[in-house]
Amino acid sequence: MRLYRQTIEDFGLYTGCELTTEQMDALRIAAGEMSAKMRAVRIVSASNVSKGDLEQRLVRKGEAPEQARLAVQWMSDMDLLDDSRTAELVVNSCIRKGYGLARAKQALYEKRIPKSLWEDALRDYPEQTDAISEFLRSRLSADSDQKEVKRAIDALIRRGHSYGRIRRALDQLSLDTEEFPED
Repeated sequence: MRLYRQTIEDFGLYTGCELTTEQMDALRIAAGEMSAKMRAVRIVSASNVSKGDLEQRLVRKGEAPEQARLAVQWMSDMDLLDDSRTAELVVNSCIRKGYGLARAKQALYEKRIPKSLWEDALRDYPEQTDAISEFLRSRLSADSDQKEVKRAIDALIRRGHSYGRIRRALDQLSLDTEEFPED
């Protein structure tokens, strides 16, 4: 059993200390709680996570589900976890990367942000027409063939942009798009 200094101090443990069965059970529970809390601190300090994401990651790392839930609650009580702030950071990251609205929603889903917070986080999501046009300019030229255009379209769709917006950007760039349907 791995013990943190705080747990050793809380239980007044020392070399040669003998514990009753009840004390040993209490020590196991306390050690599990402290382990989950310390792992939660390490995860949160490394990246922005939501409450749901943190709980899932703790369980995946081997913490008991109840201990993971308690650790998440402990971090929330200390105001170290804020799902709305995490949602804003995720959306801002997607905007910087030039992702479309669909990809931003996917990122929020992957981070286990509650859907009730999505609307506020996505409220000011900018129009990505310029990002789409810039991406197409970097990938295509006037003599690009249909295969290259198709690859660029597929890449933009994977980045979460709608086909209609991609099509409009292609038309603005005056690229030959006759083989591709309007919608």
